[in-house]
Amino acid sequence: MKIRPARLVACTVIVRLLAFILMLLALWLPLVGVIHWLVTDQNTVSIIVMALLFVEFLCLLHWWSRHVYGTPSLLQQYGLVWTRQNAKDLVEGLGIGAISLLSLFLLQGILGWISWQPLSLGLIQIGLEGLMVALGVALGEELIFRGWLLDELQRDYRLTTALWASSLAFAVLHYIKPFEQMLQSAPQFFGLVLLGLTLVWAKRSTSNKQSLAAQGRLGLPIGLHAGLVWGYYIINVGELVDYSGRVPEWVTGIDRNPLAGGIGVLFLGVLALCMRRRCQQLKRQDRRHAAD
Repeated sequence: MKIRPARLVACTVIVRLLAFILMLLALWLPLVGVIHWLVTDQNTVSIIVMALLFVEFLCLLHWWSRHVYGTPSLLQQYGLVWTRQNAKDLVEGLGIGAISLLSLFLLQGILGWISWQPLSLGLIQIGLEGLMVALGVALGEELIFRGWLLDELQRDYRLTTALWASSLAFAVLHYIKPFEQMLQSAPQFFGLVLLGLTLVWAKRSTSNKQSLAAQGRLGLPIGLHAGLVWGYYIINVGELVDYSGRVPEWVTGIDRNPLAGGIGVLFLGVLALCMRRRCQQLKRQDRRHAAD
């Protein structure tokens, strides 16, 4: 029996997610094979296939909006709205993320866990490159996880269930890699879940019941995500720190990854509590306005 796209709206979230993913793979995989055949450099192949995947995701999302939900575009519902306030949210999140990451490394320097290395002459270039990479990564991941996936989950489940399910999916899907690399990066799993929770709370802390993005805008989580990636990119690629070895690697971060270390998770936990508190304050304001 042929299933019409409009009937998917009545299906469970699992069926909808599988249908979307299978359609995306059906469009993407044949082109991946062609690219591997035409391009020999593996780094170039990786960049092209991931860019192609995101473009096809956006195209399929446009089709999904019209033929499954009967709306012109879901991007506004996801919180990707082109407003001055969303731009301010993005800049605020970028600052919070970058300062949080810098504060983490400054504290480690004060404690003697790391030593700062001389600034590279190419630091400005690294900073600009890092900003572009960070914004690209954050836009893609936030649109997918705090946009499409979170919205689909919230259609069927309570907000708390959707919060945890999307955060766990965010962490798990970062492990689609060779088995050896999965084992090596396993310690960062809890940090990734915590980051997912933080970004959902950040989005919901900007919720506006009067706007199309009733579940929050994506500007703040995109900026926050980008700020963390940006700060780490500058320090890592710029080789600005050297670890002293005074404390175990699990404290500072296994394989120099803050998400895989106790101090990094502690800082992220504080950031998560701040975003959760902002979200709770917004809920209290909504209740007061409803009472009035």
